[in-house]
Amino acid sequence: MNSHKYIISTLLIVFMSGTVDNSMAQSTGSDKHRLIVLTDIEADPDDAQSLVRLLLYSNVIDIEGIIATTSTHQRERVVPESLHKIIDSYEKIQPNLIMHEEGFPSSDELHNVVKQGLPLYGMEGVGEGHDSEGSEWIIQALEKNDPRPLWVSVWGGPNTLAQALWKLKNTRPDSEVERLVSKLRVYTISDQDTSAPWMRRVFPNLFYIVSPGSYFSGTWIAINRPFEGANNEVISNDWIAENIQQDHGPLGLEYPDVAYGVEGDTPAFLSLIPNGLNNAGHPNVGGWGGRYELYTPEVDPAGAPGIPENTPKESRDIWTDAIDSYQPYRYSEYGRPVQQDSTIYSGNQVSLWRWREDFQNDFAARMDWTVMDYDEANHPPVALLVHDDSLTVKSGDIFGLNADGSYDPDGDSISYLWFQYPEAGTYDGVISFAPYSPNLYHMHTIQAPEVESTQTAHFILKITDKGTPALSSYKRVVVTIEP
Repeated sequence: MNSHKYIISTLLIVFMSGTVDNSMAQSTGSDKHRLIVLTDIEADPDDAQSLVRLLLYSNVIDIEGIIATTSTHQRERVVPESLHKIIDSYEKIQPNLIMHEEGFPSSDELHNVVKQGLPLYGMEGVGEGHDSEGSEWIIQALEKNDPRPLWVSVWGGPNTLAQALWKLKNTRPDSEVERLVSKLRVYTISDQDTSAPWMRRVFPNLFYIVSPGSYFSGTWIAINRPFEGANNEVISNDWIAENIQQDHGPLGLEYPDVAYGVEGDTPAFLSLIPNGLNNAGHPNVGGWGGRYELYTPEVDPAGAPGIPENTPKESRDIWTDAIDSYQPYRYSEYGRPVQQDSTIYSGNQVSLWRWREDFQNDFAARMDWTVMDYDEANHPPVALLVHDDSLTVKSGDIFGLNADGSYDPDGDSISYLWFQYPEAGTYDGVISFAPYSPNLYHMHTIQAPEVESTQTAHFILKITDKGTPALSSYKRVVVTIEP
């Protein structure tokens, strides 16, 4: 049979048998992630910066708690009043936000979930007599009749969470403790107090994402450090002033200048934002918050500030730093509008900074929503698939990927980019796209590689509008390849 005819007939079967999938176009209702934040606000301006961003996504994340805590950088005080101050500014712009998207909570709802831990450092605040309104709030959230996991995003020290777990362990049957711990999903920005290694040892089944050891080797630090190959302009002081702080209303005024690094805590919730790429419960597939794999690291935890030198090394698997290799796409003035850079960049921090331009532009657009009418601002395009987001093929099969029907709510022109994310799947090779089916089109074909055992490959659709700032949405297609 003529190979081109075979390809066309195969694609017709794939495209006609599928249905439009818009399951992740917008997260509403019960599919939102539940979130409690622990923050050492006022230890560093970056907590205030991260809270400003988080409030702009409060319609797509269920914020169930914002708890003021200590950390190694602020050991003897907690400052919930700073949280209330930022929420007061949010109150002034919330009516403007709901002109752009539904679901933004009232300021009263947010004020009501602000709590505080004890003004004690690390394990000094864990044990008999150390309950706080913050630790009790965590237990109350865990006990809710809600099947969704509870994410705890830790921007400082986690000892308020440790106290909640200590109380459960000492007052509940083992089976009940196991059930409640199984509902937790913890993402901490390194280890910022002595309770962090303790929790991982005492609760070996606790889902825990962390870069142990030195801050500078952590995945999260890629949000705020210049890296070769990354778009560094979008973390510059000039970009922040123009897009976030100046002429962006009361909430923009709450965004302080950088002291050490911009928004070092933001990666702890970036993967909870529903954008079609993020899959928070599976850190190994990568997303805006970086990519992590489950293993026992050899890193000395004492490399983190405030962690004693005699702290035991990790005794069990945790979700921690994973290496991506990435060849960035660059804008081209002529011909294909984007072409791959000649340089391949590798490292754990690559897994986060590769998305930096996208999540910064998304933040900037939402800041515009605080002061602009709907017709003045930009809104993300909607990525759609003609087929399911999971496909099963045989070795050597030719299959199609099709995003026909994707659109932009503002009527902007959109560009398409399909690419394989090799590290996210089990197949460790690069799968070539058909040369006559460029990956800058909404539809193209791929030939499955020959495999001796069942493997998976992840393909990402990224659509980007031509509005200002340019916004991107995604779809992830997981292809299972059978021998």
